[in-house]
Amino acid sequence: MFFIVFITLLGIMHGYVGWKIFSGLNLNSSFAIIGIILLAILTLLPVLPILFRYNGYESSLLDKLSLIGYTSLGFFTLSFVAFLSKDLLFKVWGFISSFFSADVKQQITLDADKREFLEKSLSIGILSLIGPTTAYGFYSARKGPTIINQDIYLKNLPDSFENFTIAQISDLHVGPTIKKPYVEKVVNQISNLNPDLIAITGDMVDGSIDYLRKDLEPLSQVVASHGTYFVTGNHEYYSGAKRWLDETDRMGFTNLVNENRLITINDQSIALAGVNDYRAHQIIPSHRSNPQAALKGINSEKVKILLAHQPSSIFQANEAGFDLQISGHTHGGQFWPFTYPTKKANPYLSGLHNHNGTQIYVNSGTGYWGPPLRLGVTAEITLFKLKKT
Repeated sequence: MFFIVFITLLGIMHGYVGWKIFSGLNLNSSFAIIGIILLAILTLLPVLPILFRYNGYESSLLDKLSLIGYTSLGFFTLSFVAFLSKDLLFKVWGFISSFFSADVKQQITLDADKREFLEKSLSIGILSLIGPTTAYGFYSARKGPTIINQDIYLKNLPDSFENFTIAQISDLHVGPTIKKPYVEKVVNQISNLNPDLIAITGDMVDGSIDYLRKDLEPLSQVVASHGTYFVTGNHEYYSGAKRWLDETDRMGFTNLVNENRLITINDQSIALAGVNDYRAHQIIPSHRSNPQAALKGINSEKVKILLAHQPSSIFQANEAGFDLQISGHTHGGQFWPFTYPTKKANPYLSGLHNHNGTQIYVNSGTGYWGPPLRLGVTAEITLFKLKKT
C-alpha cells in the first residue's frame, strides 16, 4: 500500500512537471513520446532499487541507479514546488483582479499570445534556476559535513569534566549513495578533533550488513579515550537491528540499549545513557524506548546525558530527569521546502534548545537520506564541550 501511494504521488509530481516542460517546448509527436517514456523511467527510478533491496538484492548497479533516481527526484521536487507556486500566484492574481473595475481590467489584462509568452518565459526561468540549484544542492550534500562547535553548560558537572568533549555523528545513512570514501572523510574529521568520547545517534546505515560492511569499516578505526557509544535509529530497524547491533559490537562500539554507562575521570563520574529508537517497538516489541529504564542505578544528583535518535524522546527524557539529550533524525529538513513539514513533525528541528530544564541538541545529519541534496541545511559533525555553570 505504501509503495502504491508513493508511486502515485511520484506520478502526479513528475506528470505535472513534465506537462509544464513539454507544453513550453512544443514538441512534435515523436519527441513527445520519447519524453513521456523518459518521464516514466525517471518516475520509477527512485522506487525500483528500493523494491529490489527489499527483496534482498543489492548491487553496485542498483546503487548507481539510486544515485541517478534520487538526484532526479530532487530536481523534480524543486521543480514541482516552483511550478505549483507560479500557477497558484496566477490563480490568486486572477481572483484579485476580478474585483477591479472594467477600465482597470482592460489595462492590466493580457491577450492570449502575451499571456502564453509570459507563462513560457516564467517556465524557462524556473528551469534555468532549478537546474543550478539542484547542482549546488548535490555538491553541498556530497562534499561532507561541517564541524559544529557547541558548548553545553551543566549545573552539577564535576570539575574533572570541565571542557570534556563529545563528537556526535548522526544519520550517516551509509547505503546506496553514501559509500566508503564519504565514511573515510568523516573518520578523518573526527580523528582531527580528537574528542574524549564519540556518540553515534542512529540511522548509521541503509542496507544489509553483508553488503555494507566494507563501506562502514572505517568507522571502526575512530578512537576516543572514553569510547564510542551507539544507539539505534529507525533505519537500523528497517535493515535488521539485531544483526547491526552485533556488528557495531564487533566494531568496538558500546551499544546502549535502554541502559547506561558511567564515564569516570579522577573518581568523578557522569552518566551516559542511551535508548532505542522512539518507534523501535513497532518492529521489535522488546526494544521499546524507555529513558526511565536507561537510568537504572544512577544517582539523581549525577549529571545525566541521554543519546536518543528522535527528538520526540525529549518528553520522557525530561520526566526521567536527564540534563541533556543528544539527538538527530530530522536532518534539519535537509532542503527547502521540507524544513517546514519536518519542523511540524518533530518537537525540535535542529540546534540547541531548553525543554523544561532538559537541554536538547538536534544534529542536522552527518550524511543525507533520499535525494542527495542539501539547501540551506549543512551536514554536520557536532563537537560538544561540557562546561560547568
